Amino acid sequence: MTKSVDFIFDFGSPNAYLSYHVLPRLLERQGATINIIPCLLGGIFKATGNQSPVAAFANVKGKLEYSRLEMQRFIKRHGLSAFKFNPNFPVNTLLMMRAALVAEEDGRLAGYVSAGLKHMWEDELKMDDPEVFVSAMNEAGFDGASLRERANDPSIKQRLIDNTNAAVERGAFGVPTFYVGDEMFFGKDRLQEVVEAVAGA
Repeated sequence: MTKSVDFIFDFGSPNAYLSYHVLPRLLERQGATINIIPCLLGGIFKATGNQSPVAAFANVKGKLEYSRLEMQRFIKRHGLSAFKFNPNFPVNTLLMMRAALVAEEDGRLAGYVSAGLKHMWEDELKMDDPEVFVSAMNEAGFDGASLRERANDPSIKQRLIDNTNAAVERGAFGVPTFYVGDEMFFGKDRLQEVVEAVAGA
């Protein structure tokens, strides 16, 4: 039986990008896979009373500087030199996340996630601009206009709400969050613990 790790995911988190490019390599040794669950980070924040680190630690002397240092250490350790912090941050990811569910319906979620992360955190695009979104997804081999149109389907909107509510019910308060069975892990700094949990499952 193939082991799987649930990944509570939103393109808006730079740490989701970093985790996505590291965890699969670690899980491959365990014969495990990632199950990406598209959720809306803003919805998780609203439901839990949480907020982004930029907002939460804005007035804590040295905290954001140290967070950036830890991020650079992680990037260097794992050779993620293509990463660039998007100058448009924070980006409203509602369209991207709804379109992720469209791509999932089409059996193309993995490719869509890879393309979206590249556009957000390597190409530095303003992905909440519908025209930029369509152009970027066309370039990645998708029908960007179709993704944008189908993302407005009421059933897609509801699925994103349901995914987000379910993540909150499981205990998620941010992204990236991982589950191995019922055991929860939060943040890119817990990836090795995720792998250890998979190995022991």
